[in-house]
Amino acid sequence: MALFKKNLKYTLVRVKKKDIPEGLWVKCQVCNKAIFKKKLEENLKVCPYCNFHFPLTVWERIELLIDKQTFKEEDKDLEPVDILEFQGPKSYKEKLESDQKKTGLKDAAISGRGKIDNKDIIIAVTDSRFIMGSMGSVVGEKITRSIERALNENKPLIIVSGSGGGARMYEGMVSLMQMAKTSGALSKLHQKGIPYISVLTHPTMAGVMASFAGLGDVIIAEPQALIGFTGPRVIEQTIKQKLPPGFQRSEFMLQHGLVDMVVERKNLKSTISLLLKYLS
Repeated sequence: MALFKKNLKYTLVRVKKKDIPEGLWVKCQVCNKAIFKKKLEENLKVCPYCNFHFPLTVWERIELLIDKQTFKEEDKDLEPVDILEFQGPKSYKEKLESDQKKTGLKDAAISGRGKIDNKDIIIAVTDSRFIMGSMGSVVGEKITRSIERALNENKPLIIVSGSGGGARMYEGMVSLMQMAKTSGALSKLHQKGIPYISVLTHPTMAGVMASFAGLGDVIIAEPQALIGFTGPRVIEQTIKQKLPPGFQRSEFMLQHGLVDMVVERKNLKSTISLLLKYLS
């Protein structure tokens, strides 16, 4: 055939491969699926495939819960001190400087006041990006001052916890004292009948969960959040047994009466607003 006898000439064209910018996709740590970052942010950082609720920064929390332009930060000048001059592979001072630069925060919590559906509230939020949201002297002091502010002004208190680090080991006994200090302040709030709503996010663990995070009049958890004292891997190694499916997740905690409700992020503000009306 003429087609096979004809000499064909080919010209090689080099196509320059376009570089794909980094950070466009995020991998879900639960279902392992890749999610377009913009789509994830539009969905309030909730995985569209498995409904896993990614951690939010303190400022994203404020934007989610507080009425626009009503938040006023308090105690923003408090900074941690390296009391023990802790040394390790990385000193406490170095870790503080690194996380302060990375997050723009002075420590793992912010506190202040604002409105939820035009209802005055006192709020404190922890951020797991800053040394795992652990509670040192500054976090404990901010939480305690928030409690005292709610007590003195007779306003409802909201604390959003996201601490995978518990009490901060770099401050030793001083960090452990914050558990008693925050719990003692909350007992006075309870005696006066002022509502305290505790919101548990992924993860809320150890000393934080064993103190102020677990003492709410109503305890709300986001779906699939890891909640407990010691992590499941340590527990399994200690008791030499396999833990049940979903152990220490929000839904498991709800079934066993350790939280009062599991609420999706998109419904969190409206749920808190409704609770404030009931509790008032």
